[in-house]
Amino acid sequence: MSVDGVRICLAEAGEGDAVVLLPGWPQSIHAWRHVLPRLANRYRVIAIDPPGLGDSDPLPVPPDTGAVAACIRRLLLELGYERVTLVGHDIGAWIGFALAAAHPEMVSRFVATDAAVPGLAQPVAFAFTPDRLPKVWHFYFNALPDLPEALVEGRERLYLEWLFRSRSADADAAFSAADIGEYVRCYSRPGAMRAGFDYYRAIFASSAQNQTYAATKLPMPVLAIGGEQWLGGAMKASFKRVADDLSAAVIAGCAHFVPEEAPERLTELLLEFLAAEAVAPNDG
Repeated sequence: MSVDGVRICLAEAGEGDAVVLLPGWPQSIHAWRHVLPRLANRYRVIAIDPPGLGDSDPLPVPPDTGAVAACIRRLLLELGYERVTLVGHDIGAWIGFALAAAHPEMVSRFVATDAAVPGLAQPVAFAFTPDRLPKVWHFYFNALPDLPEALVEGRERLYLEWLFRSRSADADAAFSAADIGEYVRCYSRPGAMRAGFDYYRAIFASSAQNQTYAATKLPMPVLAIGGEQWLGGAMKASFKRVADDLSAAVIAGCAHFVPEEAPERLTELLLEFLAAEAVAPNDG
């Protein structure tokens, strides 16, 4: 489907209230392969490759998360969805926060999964220190102009497989060779790596936008989920100042790629959250 001339890849399944799934980088809607069918037993599920990720075309402008969120909003309205539950992982959560903050009338519930959201995450999340280095180095590398593309071109499998293995608790359990191959296919397309790196180059604009959004609390229930071996409880800390109706969970034995490392537990948390009553502003 195209929105303002930008071709967007998506998958839909199930019936009922709408639940939107946004993957991160360097992934695609394939990241939700275990979660989508479980949710589709009860809900209408729409998995979307954000512009410039997976098989979707990039925006014609820098992909700060405000611009990307506006594109996703237009897409959902064209599809006939005026109010949705929004679930984002990694950069998908960056986009999800921007959409929930800018257009709260569209988002009934928001779930952020293991994502250091620019402008919300505590500064330590990006600290270039020995203990943080494996978790943050790519923010700096990916944001450099032109160099990442030059170094990675023709070596996409080497780069991506290293990322998946180094950021998972048990990569062999979470990713088959075919799964890795699917992501390599996506990001070996001409211009695909540059489109993904551009999200990191736009991070300063995204951070400034989010700092402005953070002046107003999100009105909808929010669930912040972290992998025990990655962001863990830092997810709750990031969202505490922007959400009054906040739930949080840490998934044991899981690192960064929550939808693929712990799909059953993630689905349980999502179903519980979707079924829960919202907390009134003066409660607790």
